[in-house]
Amino acid sequence: MKAAKSAHRPVHRLARGLPVRIILPVSLTVILFVLTIFLLLLPLIEEKLMDGKREMIRELTQSSWSILAAHAQKEEQGLLSPQAARAAAIENLRHLRYGPDSKDYFWINDMHPRIIMHPYRPDLEGQDISEYADPNGKRLFVEFVRVVKARGEGYVDYEWQWMDDPKRVVPKISYVKGFAPWGWIVGTGIYVEDVRDEIASITRKLTLACLGILAVIVALSVYIVRRSIIGQQEKQQAEEKARLRQDQLFRAAKMVSLGTLVSGVAHEINNPITSALLNTQTLRKVWEGVLPVLDERSQMDGDFRVGGMTYNQIRERMPKLLAHIEDGTRRVRDIVTDLKDFARETPAERSDDIDLNQVVGKAVGLVSNLIRKSTHNFSVNCTPDLPVFKGSSQRIEQVVINLVMNACQALPDSLGAVEVRTGRSKDGRGVLVTVADEGVGVAPELLAQIKDPFFTTKRDGGGTGLGLAISDRIVRDHDGKLEFISEPGKGTTVRVWFPLSADQSALPGDQP
Repeated sequence: MKAAKSAHRPVHRLARGLPVRIILPVSLTVILFVLTIFLLLLPLIEEKLMDGKREMIRELTQSSWSILAAHAQKEEQGLLSPQAARAAAIENLRHLRYGPDSKDYFWINDMHPRIIMHPYRPDLEGQDISEYADPNGKRLFVEFVRVVKARGEGYVDYEWQWMDDPKRVVPKISYVKGFAPWGWIVGTGIYVEDVRDEIASITRKLTLACLGILAVIVALSVYIVRRSIIGQQEKQQAEEKARLRQDQLFRAAKMVSLGTLVSGVAHEINNPITSALLNTQTLRKVWEGVLPVLDERSQMDGDFRVGGMTYNQIRERMPKLLAHIEDGTRRVRDIVTDLKDFARETPAERSDDIDLNQVVGKAVGLVSNLIRKSTHNFSVNCTPDLPVFKGSSQRIEQVVINLVMNACQALPDSLGAVEVRTGRSKDGRGVLVTVADEGVGVAPELLAQIKDPFFTTKRDGGGTGLGLAISDRIVRDHDGKLEFISEPGKGTTVRVWFPLSADQSALPGDQP
């Protein structure tokens, strides 16, 4: 069964319509945000933090220097002896701590250099440390003396043990300042690891904050994109509905035009068709009237020729020719009547007692020539003793003819099968005629449209799209249903159901 194809927009068009103007700026914003945080802000924070630490140890060294100056002043005032003043200053600085764990300290060495006081390396006190070097070979105490001699105070980078852990050596930055009255150098330092730990802590916090912000940005972006896609879908659906409404209006206009056209065509065609039908009946009576005379002459004079044929040939073929002419004119008249019925609002008269098996047999006989040309596998399976129902025999016959013709036209070759079946529905409330084919099938999205007027794929072959529309109207006029079951490439099954009266429905039946 062939069905018409409609122009649907491809699904991937929606993907092409994604709001790139939204996704691209958001993506760039996120990338710039991350680059700004980790390539600009964090290095700047590290630099500022290091500067703050350096400034802190400078201020702390200045404070420790003030302690030495206070004891030196007591020495000058005679309140303390030189030895007592120095000892008091040393003990004061030895126990002075700062920092988060109170493990950061001060030390004192002289200009030789010798260690005067070191809280975590008392083994070095009094020792000559001019040759003492860090793992990189830097003689740090000599460097302290050089900086003090050159500028009086300053920063020195080196490596030293981690607080009170002599096994752990890490980078350190110290600030030293000379105390000229006693020839001492006092200093303190910061561990670079501390700064790095603080930077790592800040990085973690910033990372969490960035992830939170990114999550919000992504959520907002997803929401915006989703709303945009929904908006596009709604717009597409609205456009599709508008197109369908336009098509419906166009079809309605066609139907109005068709109704007007049918009235004129019916008037113009019915007159000559009625005349041809009446003339055919008259010819039949004339033929039947002259037949005895011609038979008598044939008996007297033998067979004779008329119009290129013998009388015996004419006598055999003339009834068939007249019957074909009469049947053809009736069919033309009935087609015009069907078009008129399709265009009008009220159903046609249903006064015939319909035997569905007889209707199917007659319909199949009328299209037997098409069946022979289309398939070698045609079968009719009728359930006997089907109950009759009221309707229009000719119109139901037209429905069966249309369905069988469509089934034949849907076959890809003559090996495909077509089967026509009749029977009762399972609930016993109606009778069924089913036409099944092994043709090309109908796409699922087209099944709902194949009964629409003017909807066809056979327009190049002369199709108008009215066959199934008229059939559906005829079935609905009989309070029946026309159903389609199809799978592309495997064929189509059309089921037509007609209701029975209440007393007939009491008998159970089988669905074919």
